[in-house]
Amino acid sequence: MKPKKLIIKTVSQKYSILIGPNLIVNISKIMKKNLNNFEKCLFIVDKKVPKKFIFLIKKSFQNKNIFFEYLTMNEKNKNLQTVNKILKILLIKNFSRKDCLITIGGGITGDVGGFAASLFKRGLQFVNIPTTLLSQVDSSVGGKTGVNTKYGKNLIGSFYQPNLVISDTNFLKTLPYREIICGYAEILKHALIANKKFFKYLDKNFLRILKLHSPFLENAIYESCKIKKDVVQKDEKEQDFRKILNFGHTFAHAFEATLGYSKKLNHGEAVLLGVYIALSFSNKNKILKRNEYSLILNHFKKSSLPSNINKFFSKKNINKILSFMQKDKKNISKKINLILLKKIGYPIINNSYKINYIKSFLKKELNN
Repeated sequence: MKPKKLIIKTVSQKYSILIGPNLIVNISKIMKKNLNNFEKCLFIVDKKVPKKFIFLIKKSFQNKNIFFEYLTMNEKNKNLQTVNKILKILLIKNFSRKDCLITIGGGITGDVGGFAASLFKRGLQFVNIPTTLLSQVDSSVGGKTGVNTKYGKNLIGSFYQPNLVISDTNFLKTLPYREIICGYAEILKHALIANKKFFKYLDKNFLRILKLHSPFLENAIYESCKIKKDVVQKDEKEQDFRKILNFGHTFAHAFEATLGYSKKLNHGEAVLLGVYIALSFSNKNKILKRNEYSLILNHFKKSSLPSNINKFFSKKNINKILSFMQKDKKNISKKINLILLKKIGYPIINNSYKINYIKSFLKKELNN
């Protein structure tokens, strides 16, 4: 099938997102068409990426000046030490600003590699090749890069748009089902905050999407990226409107951090729990009407999406969860800011609540 293409236009950059199967086979031609001239490329590759894809990339580039660095990418390695390792390679190999850094992996790989690209000589060409559904619909779009610290998730980073995103859906066929669910979390979130018609498409076709059937998969990725593109173009650096993309994430990031970024709960699952809890908060505060709330809950139920926080947390975790929520980047006072939902397609931002109020809410949720 012919690749789908989106053009992102921000103040700092204009770039293409290509979506479809078998794109890696022609990666050299695609990069030549979409990038300025470059002499050298450094590929930062997550060790989990199957070697058959690297073979195809090397075959496409043939004898060109390319280098590969294979790294273990996880939340614990998403730190400044990994960034420094990448920068050291670029310095030793004497890369210039015209040269290119390419990441191949999930969202963590893109975040870390993109941050390194933004720092090296104040920015060199950056290509993101996301290999998970989550990264193809979320982190590869919008230019957010960064690393974690012991104080919280993504607290050190930069806004640095890529020069090109290549979303080859063949990568997704190598993923466990759990990873597909994680990506679907962001697809669903995008539909909830922006497009009821797209939500109905997901409600009708979620099984086809989760089973990676074409063209339903490509359509879902495209529509999800389109929603994020529209938001990012209006507010590239999250001054106001872009905050809607954090729907469910204030809870989600706190859930992840509370468990120490354990494999017990990965990012996409945390987002689903966070969205579910934000929906409950919206409903109980009479922001989200019952009929819309029930419609979304029914989708969670029939698609068997994670929604029960009692499986991961108890009341003894509440203070720790709140502590991480207080550190969220959107907070500008001692209160905690939440992105909530009025109805499908209509999020509301800048809703600040006292810590004790949220604490009381979480206690009731953990009683259910």
